[in-house]
Amino acid sequence: MVDLVKNGVSKQELLNRHGSVLALSDVNIDIPARRIQVIMGLSGSGKSTLIRHINRLIEPTAGEIIVDGHNVLKMNENELRGFRRHRASMVFQKFALLPHHTIVDNVSYGLTVQKVPKQEVAERSQKWIDRVGLTGYENHYPAQLSGGMQQRVGLARALATDAEILLMDEAFSALDPLIRTDMQDILLDLQEELHKTILFITHDLDEALRIGDSIAILRDGAVVQKGPPQEIILNPADEYVADFIKDINRGRVVQIGAIMDGEQPESGPAIDQGMVIEDALQVLSQAGTNTVIVTKDGKPLGSVRLDKMLAAIARPKSGTSRSGTYR
Repeated sequence: MVDLVKNGVSKQELLNRHGSVLALSDVNIDIPARRIQVIMGLSGSGKSTLIRHINRLIEPTAGEIIVDGHNVLKMNENELRGFRRHRASMVFQKFALLPHHTIVDNVSYGLTVQKVPKQEVAERSQKWIDRVGLTGYENHYPAQLSGGMQQRVGLARALATDAEILLMDEAFSALDPLIRTDMQDILLDLQEELHKTILFITHDLDEALRIGDSIAILRDGAVVQKGPPQEIILNPADEYVADFIKDINRGRVVQIGAIMDGEQPESGPAIDQGMVIEDALQVLSQAGTNTVIVTKDGKPLGSVRLDKMLAAIARPKSGTSRSGTYR
């Protein structure tokens, strides 16, 4: 089947004529260490299939998975077991907790498998139970906790092993909006301190934009666009991506640094490059001017005029993709 795909057979034709499903097609993504890489797309786009290839819960038909110069696909059984125990932890959408074990036993599970000394297991487990806000629930069972609390257990279990890679497969999608936002806050706070390499799967664009350092969008198993969130919002690659982002409140998402010019005016209010346009407009209004100076760490980088801000937040009815015009 791989040869057929390489020769141009489409996903639908492969299914119709050969009864085979093309789950992923020529996916190439470089993920920098200690950053959050979001993979997003609609149901059936291949997101969960992709993340399960990283630790070989699903075996790829062809390709390579390189982590720090080592090909995961060439690991033998013992090497793969070590990779799963020590290098890559996973947080699942449906929690995957052990229902007959207490919370502390669930959190300590990975450490127990690693054969960590009991005293260290107890200390590290308690540390992460405290960090995710579950102090006092150590001896409860998963069924006694809410969905959000169960997902905190799953996150604590993944972090307790001190793995440098976190694989998060739609980890927050089963939660209601308020709890989901709370979990995102916890993840971002922990990432600011721990600097893990996180591969985060979601179908929610707001969530992707909020937590992702980089985003890759899948469609029918192929990557249609990848890059920083600001780049995807301002320059969608095609109509599919444009449809994805059309309902986003651009004023609350687009940062001023993404639209600045190199020119530096003599006067005007100074704002940090990370400020979103909506807040920058308030600064302009209060200052009674039409240009702001964009800074990073207090040093001027460029400027942005009012008309450019307004153009950036306008919802386009048509636009230009990287390959032409879409409507």
